[in-house]
Amino acid sequence: MCGDNSCNSRYDISSLGIRVPRELIAQYPSPERGKDRLLVVDRKSGEIIDDTFERFDNYITDIDCIVYNDAKVIHARLYGKKYPTGAKIELLLTKRISDTEWRCLLRPARRLKEGSEIIIDEELVFRVLEKLEDGLGVVRSNIPVTYELLEKKGQIPLPLYIKRKPLKELDEERYQTVYSSTYGAVASPTAGLHFTKDIIEKIHGRGIPFVPVTLYVDWGTFKPVKGKDYRKHKIHEEDYFIREESARRINECISQGRRIVCIGTTTVRVLETVVDETGIISHGSGRTSLYIYPGYRFKVTGALLTNFHMPDSTLILLVAAFMGEELLKKAYNHAVEHRYRFFSYGDAMFIV
Repeated sequence: MCGDNSCNSRYDISSLGIRVPRELIAQYPSPERGKDRLLVVDRKSGEIIDDTFERFDNYITDIDCIVYNDAKVIHARLYGKKYPTGAKIELLLTKRISDTEWRCLLRPARRLKEGSEIIIDEELVFRVLEKLEDGLGVVRSNIPVTYELLEKKGQIPLPLYIKRKPLKELDEERYQTVYSSTYGAVASPTAGLHFTKDIIEKIHGRGIPFVPVTLYVDWGTFKPVKGKDYRKHKIHEEDYFIREESARRINECISQGRRIVCIGTTTVRVLETVVDETGIISHGSGRTSLYIYPGYRFKVTGALLTNFHMPDSTLILLVAAFMGEELLKKAYNHAVEHRYRFFSYGDAMFIV
């Protein structure tokens, strides 16, 4: 048993003790995709190995099954002016409700009220229908807003810890995975950013299953965990989709005793959501609010490739649940000491 104070401190996310120096937060991708560093961590032995991602397939066995998130990032960030004052407004479209209605993040939200109009350009205008908490709102456009229209008028929504303006040619290529195909995400499933077509071909050449699922990464992934008890945090919901063929292949791999290697925390969240008590993956679409933190018992995830995450995020709690809090601290301290690059454009960690 523990007293109230000790119990509270146990579930305070700051108790993980993770500190990331600002200069280690990657502001740009590596000069060449696939050349990032790779920290390999063995959960059983606690061994840590420094390597590079181009050697990732050396840590994959012939009896593995790799599952990845094929979500594609939309050009979700728009800039406009409030009518008639001309005040500058930023919209980050987070969820499509219909052709003309979107859930979005409004900045600065205090300048807007229900009924306010935001002029993007001569063609596109939004009206605020509803203001929600945390700077969110619902807006309606005067014309249908398609993904193709957003490519013309919007920007790739880089995370706020990247303190620079987007570079069109660089970020439109490097903030997408080489296998991205399903539009709808507003943040990249960043563990997949390290893969090149050559690395994937090596994996295919060994006959290792490489199976897609889809989770549309939401901006809520960056929402910090606050308070003294991370169990009380209200996690964001995200939409997912698993094709029937993908479910069939993953279930076949499970029945063969293959290790399920998840590329990214988003893939973990999908599979752990849809797996049933007998270990069977179901196909279809839905929304997940699954919140994974230390104490969670993983049902299907056998290994995890992930980037290094923000110390106050739900993502780092998921990783702590998978590898253990003490080993997490050891790995992150090692990464800081050896000057790994952190977050979306940073280096990778493979937890086996």
